[in-house]
Amino acid sequence: MPLKKKILELKKRKEEVLQGGGPKAIAKQQAMGKMTARERILALLDESSFHEYDLFVEHSAREFGMDGKVLAGDGVVIGTGTIFGSPVAIFAQDFTVMGGSLGLMHARKITKIMDYAIKMRMPLIGINDSGGARIQEGVNSLAGYGEIFYRNTIASGVIPQISVILGPCAGGAVYSPALTDFVFVVDNISKMFITGPEVIKSVLGEEITQEELGGARVHCETTGNAHFFANSEAECFEQIKKLITFIPWNNSKKALRFEPKHPKAQYKIGDIVPDNPNKPYDVRDVIRAVVDDSDFFEIQEMWAQNIVIGFGRLNGDTIGFVANQPKVLAGVLDCDSSDKAARFIRFCDAFNIPIVTFEDLPGYLPGVDQEHQGVIRHGAKMLYAYSEATVPRITVILRKAYGGGYIAMNSRHLQADFVFAWPLAEIAVMGPEGAANIIFRKEIMEAENPDEMRKAKVEEYKEKFANPYVAASRGYVDTVVEPEETRKFLIHALEISLEKVVERPSRKHGIPPF
Repeated sequence: MPLKKKILELKKRKEEVLQGGGPKAIAKQQAMGKMTARERILALLDESSFHEYDLFVEHSAREFGMDGKVLAGDGVVIGTGTIFGSPVAIFAQDFTVMGGSLGLMHARKITKIMDYAIKMRMPLIGINDSGGARIQEGVNSLAGYGEIFYRNTIASGVIPQISVILGPCAGGAVYSPALTDFVFVVDNISKMFITGPEVIKSVLGEEITQEELGGARVHCETTGNAHFFANSEAECFEQIKKLITFIPWNNSKKALRFEPKHPKAQYKIGDIVPDNPNKPYDVRDVIRAVVDDSDFFEIQEMWAQNIVIGFGRLNGDTIGFVANQPKVLAGVLDCDSSDKAARFIRFCDAFNIPIVTFEDLPGYLPGVDQEHQGVIRHGAKMLYAYSEATVPRITVILRKAYGGGYIAMNSRHLQADFVFAWPLAEIAVMGPEGAANIIFRKEIMEAENPDEMRKAKVEEYKEKFANPYVAASRGYVDTVVEPEETRKFLIHALEISLEKVVERPSRKHGIPPF
């Protein structure tokens, strides 16, 4: 057969496969406000950069009438391309082809691109839009999921893994996104749950919609399973592109350096934090007052809001920020905020991103609920993550630093590299009122005017301990800085930490308090 004929045959075969599930299925997909698998990939990657592989893969199932079915690409698109000129590996499940269900060859296509990503040391982006395991293929489908989960685990801490939920993601399928570094969801499109509403109704008699059970907002606000919330697929892709600018391509590199920029003039750091330790403020404004161009990219903004995590740049370099949020629960630590911070700290450490901690908290959230939910174990995750991290670690105590919270927020005692404190800082076992009531209990009870005595003793305690100088005198605080000096001290500390080396005892791995 002449070459021209062969090329025409190739083009014809390509056209057939590129139709996915056909015009009707594509129209139905678009009617739900969803792009097709290839449209999503093209919208995310640099123009003309996508190269698709395994276009002609076919399923191998023969039972339940499957031998007569043709499934274009077996319901998943894989390939490589670039974002801002740098290579990424990507797959997108095609819901127009048998609901994007996962069979053996579908899974093998995904594991193939995962293997490429690990071998070539480039980020992996997975777009999930699937009805779940292909029942007609039985245990082969389950085997496929297991192979994916295994590679997610092997790739963890080696390459960044990003999951995008753009449709249903149910049953065992949800564990792959849970094993990745960042999960993106879109309002009214993303659905994630282990067991769907029908199963819950049949087993427990409870009625609930898919959106109420595992919609985008649920996973951003309630469960913490998702990291970024978008109102449209286009907005979601812009979020992914921005994230990519902050992180390195693999664990042997550092994030790309950008041109340094001064913070915007509207964020005056000396005016943000009130003198009164009981008055709230938005700690994100403190971060914006020190980072380049005041550009702070927050992660998990809607969940465990009493702690803030995210990326910014100092003097052009990516930094991970962890900060107590006084405007939510006074910035206390609890089960969820400890989990949120610990996971982020471990990501930063795995990918060579220095960590800056802004501290202002009265301690851990008290209460029976927290104790019974395991705040001891959850709080220990954060202690473990900070202690284990070998990247440069810098803490700035803005205001309150009481009790176990003071230790947990990257204190000198967890081997922080630098600890700075503002003159407002109060570093103590507990707040002045509570401490005075305990230390001076006898004097207060025996006084003619207990209220006046209590006030006097509170002031005495404040004078002795509600300041940064006692800790500074012990070397626990390196220096007390004026708020306006914060950015300068942070940049200098990071510059001299570039060649930081930490030696640890030989071990296979530690055992975190999961």
